[in-house]
Amino acid sequence: MSVGRPIFMFLIAVAIAAPAFSESPKDQIKRTTDQILSILTNPLYKGPSKAEERRRLIRKAIDERFDWEEMAQRALGIHWAKRTVEERKEFVGLFEELLARTYMDKIEGYSGEQIVYAGETIDGDKARAFIKIITSKNKEFPLEYRLQLKESRWLVYDISIEGVSLVNNYRTQFNSIIVKSGYEDLVKRLKEKLAYNDKKERRS
Repeated sequence: MSVGRPIFMFLIAVAIAAPAFSESPKDQIKRTTDQILSILTNPLYKGPSKAEERRRLIRKAIDERFDWEEMAQRALGIHWAKRTVEERKEFVGLFEELLARTYMDKIEGYSGEQIVYAGETIDGDKARAFIKIITSKNKEFPLEYRLQLKESRWLVYDISIEGVSLVNNYRTQFNSIIVKSGYEDLVKRLKEKLAYNDKKERRS
């Protein structure tokens, strides 16, 4: 084998890997959004009979972009430090399922609204990507994705909708429940909410 071949192969590998490092937070959000929209608008995944496959593909796309553990930790706030390893693992699973389903329910209502990528700010390993959703009636809804860099990927740890932080909103609710009736009651409520959603999906 010639000396030039391994060098050539290395250059190809670097060239293939480069986009992941060069993509900005906004670019990575756009890529995930485009992937989701392509699923929602694909005739192969239309209709109730395709709902399970459609949601599986959408879930895969958002799992690759959302840092569920970071979001769960931030949502639990000061109560995270008091939890055991097992409790943290359980909570992350429950929170992830709740938030993923809520997110998917919202985006499945997409009906051709215009999505404008309005810019981004980067500060070290933290970033914000600004998006505007424009309806057919020309009404704008601002979204702000908050991300952090982990192993060359920008992962979402919070979403601000019209200036309201999703994580902060959950943290306020969770803290209120824990203070009033304990952490165990919060877990019970999350499980009941997911069980209710399961029944609702089976009926639809």
